[in-house]
Amino acid sequence: MGEKINKITIFVAGVLLFFAAGNVKAANVGDAASFNVDKNFDIHGKTQISATLIKASSKLYFYAENQWWNSQSSEKQNTILANLDNLSVEFSNNIYPKLTSTFGQEWNPGIDGDSKITVLFESMNNEEGGYFREADEYEKIQVPISNEREMIYMSTAVALGPNAKIVLGHEFMHLITFNQKNRINKVEEDTWLNEARADYTSTILGYDDIYKGSNLQQRVIDFIENPTDSLIDWTGKKYDYASVNLFMHYLVDRYRINILSDSLKSKSVGIESINEALLESGSKDGFAQVFTNWAIALALNDCSLNLKYCYSNKNLANLKINPTLIFLPLTGSSSLSSTNVTKSWVGNWQKIIGGSGNLKLDFSGLSGNNFQVSYIVYDKNNNYSVNFLNFDADGIGEVNVKDFGTKYKSLIIIPSLQTEISGIDGMDIAYPYNFTVSISGDDSGANQALIQNLLDKIDSLKKQIADILAQRQGGGGSQNNSCSQLTRNLYLGSSGSDVSCLQTFLKNQGAGIYPEGLVTGNFGSLTKQAVIKFQEKYSADVLSPIGLTKGTGYVGVRTRTKINQILGVI
Repeated sequence: MGEKINKITIFVAGVLLFFAAGNVKAANVGDAASFNVDKNFDIHGKTQISATLIKASSKLYFYAENQWWNSQSSEKQNTILANLDNLSVEFSNNIYPKLTSTFGQEWNPGIDGDSKITVLFESMNNEEGGYFREADEYEKIQVPISNEREMIYMSTAVALGPNAKIVLGHEFMHLITFNQKNRINKVEEDTWLNEARADYTSTILGYDDIYKGSNLQQRVIDFIENPTDSLIDWTGKKYDYASVNLFMHYLVDRYRINILSDSLKSKSVGIESINEALLESGSKDGFAQVFTNWAIALALNDCSLNLKYCYSNKNLANLKINPTLIFLPLTGSSSLSSTNVTKSWVGNWQKIIGGSGNLKLDFSGLSGNNFQVSYIVYDKNNNYSVNFLNFDADGIGEVNVKDFGTKYKSLIIIPSLQTEISGIDGMDIAYPYNFTVSISGDDSGANQALIQNLLDKIDSLKKQIADILAQRQGGGGSQNNSCSQLTRNLYLGSSGSDVSCLQTFLKNQGAGIYPEGLVTGNFGSLTKQAVIKFQEKYSADVLSPIGLTKGTGYVGVRTRTKINQILGVI
């Protein structure tokens, strides 16, 4: 289900204008109307459809697209009308009073001078639940495609399903946001925060109380599948909704719902508005610290150490990220270097295990990039401590852990780039960071203690695999061994079907590229090394145009283009 906002901003002589029409004739059931719609959501790519008013309540007009409505049997129409009766009651008794009391009013009576909100059921593309168009809040003289009314668009697919109330609440929140931000404060909210508030309404309204089958459960499933999605770089994908939803739950858990309502009424937008709301609440934390604490909470989710590092929502009590694993040799001295890329406000989790001796980790990013790195050290008894990396004048941070492998069993580092703050929808750039892990160990050879250490780690990995399968709600199974096209950038820590596709492709390139040939769906160090070999094999197409001589292991635009050329899709 996707719910999106269609934005438009109109300026005349530097002033944002809004007009309200008066003396509007009340609509009656059976009235016909023609509506402008968004072709990007309409299943047939239409820009205009004909509809009929099929129901009116005290707060809502329900219109149905004629082509769809007329194709329904009389029995089906009666069922739909009965569902709309229930939806009308739900809106009047729950959705409207709860959301307006929390966030403020929508524009009422609004552009059309009518206090009722128009809901149009339209045939939409698959997975689209609904949308809201800012254009409708302007007069046609300003925006010719305006429908000149407070209006919500809902997919005909939800008309008979349980998600209708979820979509209605989500889209109504966009109406409220338009009034509070655009009309009253004359600013445009950042898309990520606009959608975050709207998606969180399902929890406010009680629709996530029963977790199984809820909107929240689906967001958790999507987040576990791709936890390294940028919080603020909005592209409208399901992973965007997942990350902002779970961040909102953490934010409200720790700082209360007032942060969302106060930031909505601020003249600032996005991160700056949340910083203002946190300050007004008396909190010493800013957005950056909240994000850092959230990333730690996703690794620990344990309230026993500090309430900052867990969710209080019982439905999220078992949510944990499975970090990317980095193995060190169990004996002797060793060193491992890793280069990764990240966008702003993305959680990254790398877990280092193995080795025996004194561990040293050096971390660095590009000069001028604001990297924050927290790290967690676990001892043999599974006790842990949370620490924060300090950087020197050259932007290099260092972690030292004595007796690693004997007294301490693992180290998790959580780096995040905290640079961009607003207005980067789909335009953020990924920046590299590097870390080197070295360990000075005993070269005397394996002994019984080391063998037992190895067995313990194997047992630990088995448990982690079981956790992954459980969190994916049984959605695993055999990997898809076919690969037709890569559609997104991939890097160390990525997971999902695109990674399986990449691994299948690399495997098919032969043992010289990917000798292990593992298709796991998880982008680990072996996959990265295979990508580097592939990039260097096709250096003229992939590396040379951007001035590189060595492969990076990052599957960006040029690497994807070359892979898709070989696959025959370009």
